[in-house]
Amino acid sequence: MLLVFSINSLNNDVSLELLLENSRPHIGAVYPSEIGIGGETIKIAVIDTGVNFEHPDLLGIGENGKIVGGYDFIENDNFPQDTNGHGTQVAGIIAADGETTGIAPKSKILAYRVSEDGEAVSSDLIIKAIKQAMADEADIINISLGVDIIHDEIDYAVNEAVKNGIVVVAAAGNSGPDNETIGSPGANPNAITVGATYNDIDSSIVSTLQIGEEQFQVLPMLGTEIISEKIIEEIEFGGFGREQDLEYLDVKNKILLVERGGEVEDEVVFFSEKEYVAANSGAKAIIVFNNEPGIFYGELMHEFIPENYVPSIPAVSITQDDGLKIKKMLNTKTIGTIDVFNHPDFVAMFSSRGPVSPFYGKPDLVAPGVFVKTTSLGEKYNITSGTSYAAPHIAGAVALLLEKNPEFTPHEIKSKLITTSNLVTDPFGNEFPMNIGGAGRVNVTDAFNSELLILPSNLRFDLSTEKNSQTKNLHLNLDKLDNQLEIKFSDFVNVNFDYNLEDNFIQVTSQLVSNETGEFEGRLFILHNGITHQIPIHVRVSDATVNIIEENDELFFEILKPLEWTYAKISAVNKETLEKDSISFSSKSNSPLKIYKSGDYWIEAKISTDENTFDVYDSIKINLLSENEKSVFYYLEEIERPVLILSIITVLVGIFGVRMLRN
Repeated sequence: MLLVFSINSLNNDVSLELLLENSRPHIGAVYPSEIGIGGETIKIAVIDTGVNFEHPDLLGIGENGKIVGGYDFIENDNFPQDTNGHGTQVAGIIAADGETTGIAPKSKILAYRVSEDGEAVSSDLIIKAIKQAMADEADIINISLGVDIIHDEIDYAVNEAVKNGIVVVAAAGNSGPDNETIGSPGANPNAITVGATYNDIDSSIVSTLQIGEEQFQVLPMLGTEIISEKIIEEIEFGGFGREQDLEYLDVKNKILLVERGGEVEDEVVFFSEKEYVAANSGAKAIIVFNNEPGIFYGELMHEFIPENYVPSIPAVSITQDDGLKIKKMLNTKTIGTIDVFNHPDFVAMFSSRGPVSPFYGKPDLVAPGVFVKTTSLGEKYNITSGTSYAAPHIAGAVALLLEKNPEFTPHEIKSKLITTSNLVTDPFGNEFPMNIGGAGRVNVTDAFNSELLILPSNLRFDLSTEKNSQTKNLHLNLDKLDNQLEIKFSDFVNVNFDYNLEDNFIQVTSQLVSNETGEFEGRLFILHNGITHQIPIHVRVSDATVNIIEENDELFFEILKPLEWTYAKISAVNKETLEKDSISFSSKSNSPLKIYKSGDYWIEAKISTDENTFDVYDSIKINLLSENEKSVFYYLEEIERPVLILSIITVLVGIFGVRMLRN
């Protein structure tokens, strides 16, 4: 199957000289270099548009250069020179060592050119590049491209790389803010999938709008500045915000709500014009709602603005639905509160969201991906945005950790980054759901200094009224846990948590305290030697219950609820290979599911009644006996009892007969 993949960057590269702090200090990546660790022994494969190995910050190709190898799958030669810029920008964030400094400036790059124009990539070339990276003994693979569907062949290649000890980092994609927009390779459970946050303090302007107790999602337009005090004023609707729309309205000292565009389809009304008219009419701020579904990022500063134009009031954008909702509120006097301020760890609207699976969360982490300064073509630098540029922050962080801990496996590296990440919040201070912000924003300093290695890096509990308690284990790399840890849980509305320390395990027990169904999330926090570690917790409470019984390589399923079920389809997914086996049966013909390979399995059940279908999830570890381990009695158990008795008698007679002859 040949599929076209897209590059996960936005077409908003900025060639202006902006006074931006490098994102490196924002994620705590300076500290390792200060003590002499910069990824010197690590090779990172960049599967992209190639790399500009003539750039002074990425100079040289070959054994003595920054680019120690790679391949051009477009020209089919050993010189993967970038003619687009995307791959050079990615590589610079990872390993630039010159005027700009990458996250791991002493690391080396393997450049694999799989796209010429940066617009699309063949899936076949991605697979070839992953295999070549394995052959070239890469330590890390960075893939800043993808698609919003699942691609099995890509996933198999990623799994093989991880199985061979290579850490695979993938961009989440730029299809946000809609949910379920992460595809391969970002959807792969074994990859580290990265969403994008804003950057340092100078590039992190966000805004809020609140009416009464209701909070609305708004985006500040490019050119809007932060304000020293919140604007609390009456909201007035002003049509399309043109001079003729406001001619007979009193909008002085009010917040103006207007619609995007004009009343005629082809009419162009720039956001700068709407802001200028509103400000000249005395408005304190302007809200522009979309004229089609979804939100948008408006720009006050553009090539068509008048020469002396300077925005003077906050201008924010909002969705069509929210705009029309607010417009209806204006039948009575309505007071709104607008704020515009800096918030670096805000997850970018374009960053793709999960969920991708009922068994694991995506993205895993977030990192700066807005207005990131990095290397480009020639000897130039660009400031650019996209999850393409969030992913290499993580690839660089992995390089630093691997230099310090070369024995770490990909899963251990992933856990270290997840458990030491910082929580990310929206402009109102609410934690982002994990399908948006993952575990949090990477904190390289804490990951580097943490002495705890926690596996797994997250916990999932599946409960129901019939199975109202479940215990999961966390393994820690300490011989004795007593008095070394401070442990607490975030609040859950319907579940209580407790824990028990046993050797080097934390046994975490969930207990359902209400019958409220649905999905809930929170955290387990572990304080050790001054560093707070967090383990994401996901709880699912179902109306249905299935009991799993393992017997002789088969799984039997006892459906406890609903009692009136008529049909069931149950699947077992191998966590390592992602291979899936399924079985379907009715309430009159329950059948087992045969398992052919040992391993950890995810169980997904769809239970139907005459009126509804219920989803139930669980997990199970299966250890099958090898052929050598299966004793004679194991096989005898498969024989019907009469045949078994006859076989034993025959054997005894044979033995007795031999002895008689020998006498």
